Amino acid sequence: MPGLLAEITPVVLTRDEEVNIGRTLGQLRWAREVIVVDSESTDRTRAIAASFPNVRITVRRFDDFAAQWNHAISMVTTVWMLALDADYFVTDAFVAEVDALAPPPDVDGYEAPFRYAVNGRPLRGTLYPPHAVLVRRSVATFAMDGHAYRIRVPGRVERLRQPLIHDDRKDLRRFIARQRKYMRDEAAKLRATPWGALTAAGKIRKLRVVAPFAVALHTLFAKRAILDG
Repeated sequence: MPGLLAEITPVVLTRDEEVNIGRTLGQLRWAREVIVVDSESTDRTRAIAASFPNVRITVRRFDDFAAQWNHAISMVTTVWMLALDADYFVTDAFVAEVDALAPPPDVDGYEAPFRYAVNGRPLRGTLYPPHAVLVRRSVATFAMDGHAYRIRVPGRVERLRQPLIHDDRKDLRRFIARQRKYMRDEAAKLRATPWGALTAAGKIRKLRVVAPFAVALHTLFAKRAILDG
């Protein structure tokens, strides 16, 4: 196995991901070991994951994403960890780009752009920003930021060209329930952050009347989502 791939362990967090996990793990057959940290799934997630010979499964009760990831990284023994959600699709082009990397000593991570897809059909744009997914195991830590987690490394983080595909096939009811929880967490974060410390996007999001229209217009026209139907 040439290149950087030999030094990478992909890690996937799961909870009731039977509609996604097989597709994600199928793109990770190049890895000597894939670690799945499952949050007590009640569906076929663990059975599907166990059907892949390179997958190691551990079960941990979920408290928050940062704690789950900090537990996961303690299990990694390779130099690098690839942090994935169960609904990420790792393309062959992404794998080829990562395999060709030769990280200098001061680079501790690589962030990837994302493309959203609906039932396998990529959308033209997304509001989801690039974030670090490939990090040096020995220096990376995880912390909560609103509803999401952030990966922290002391050194430089460079940008990959190839995107990961975000393609969640779970049902709409579960999606809406999760988004409601995320909105509550994000609202609490915005209320707790002083106005001067907010980014431009954060200030717009805090304007209750303006934000829904601004986001809709930006998504539909600036990101060209209106062309996706």
